[in-house]
Amino acid sequence: MTKALAVYRKELRQIYRDRRTLTILVFVPAFFLLLYGYALNFDIRHIKLVVEDRDGSPESRSVVSAFINSGYFDLAATVFAHREAERMLDLNQARAVLVVDEGFGRDLKVGRTGSVQVIVSGDNANTATTVIGYASNILRTIGSELAAEGVVIRPPITVEPRIWYNPELRSTLFLVPGLIAYIAMITAVTSTALSIVREKEAGTMEQVRMAPIDTFSFVIGKTIPYFLISMTSAALIILASMALFGLPMRGNWIALLIALSLFIIGALGTGLLISTIAESQQVAFQMALLISLLPTIMLSGFIFPISSMPQFLQIVTYVVPARYFLIALRGIVLKGSELSHLVPQLVAMSIYAAAMLGLASLRLARERA
Repeated sequence: MTKALAVYRKELRQIYRDRRTLTILVFVPAFFLLLYGYALNFDIRHIKLVVEDRDGSPESRSVVSAFINSGYFDLAATVFAHREAERMLDLNQARAVLVVDEGFGRDLKVGRTGSVQVIVSGDNANTATTVIGYASNILRTIGSELAAEGVVIRPPITVEPRIWYNPELRSTLFLVPGLIAYIAMITAVTSTALSIVREKEAGTMEQVRMAPIDTFSFVIGKTIPYFLISMTSAALIILASMALFGLPMRGNWIALLIALSLFIIGALGTGLLISTIAESQQVAFQMALLISLLPTIMLSGFIFPISSMPQFLQIVTYVVPARYFLIALRGIVLKGSELSHLVPQLVAMSIYAAAMLGLASLRLARERA
């Protein structure tokens, strides 16, 4: 451990001399969070809506008002011919059409089911699915309000969905944990991937090989300063997420610290392994981005659900550490999960971290031999 601390002090001094890189490692991740956190948002607003109210009753006007006042829909036009509504959809002047049939108010008052049609442009499947969800919730809500006003409504089935952990379905609470994993992974992998390669290019690696330091101590010493920097950076990201995006903290801070530590150690080990393979900082940087960026975004469940992937890719995701970290992070901050509930994820991240550090040590030992 004494030898590892000697390497740690040497590396820390080198990092301190390069204050520009230190600033980038600590504060640029927070900038990425601001950029992606505000730019990436699955909540859809200002949906252009065409209204075709064939009834004109107080009940039909209540339905139209519910859509317009929801904050999701903007009234693009009021039409009285269905061809005009279709034309506006064809010209992209509207994304949805609300059609209230004639006799809607009368049907509700006598206990029959009123007919309301919502036509949605399906040229963007994700947007269409979201718009349909908005419309369903609005119609369910206005139905309850009309019933409270004395209108007889007897639907055969009533549905009362309850959404836990994110009742408002804010996409921010879904995206921000993924952004934390994405930014922490790239920062940690890139920082250590360049460290050993930098010494190779500067010629100081030969001096290290001649020093009486075993390979494992050298790896640990190299990892410690970047671990502290990465933890500081990750803490700033999490605090910024709570302050700016309302990310809750329903779990235990110690559990979060353990999960974050294991994830960062695995990322640092990946960067060290890359640095033993690459011969230049340019190659190391490209490898770091390829290995950390694409799997974290595409194969971790950050944006695309793993269950929807082909079987082959689902198997590949088992070696992506961000997959386990996302489950742990979302469980801690959104659900308040205890450590005992996250044992499989913590074990998987521990195995990955040990494997990466072990492989990096083996390759360095082979180079020194």
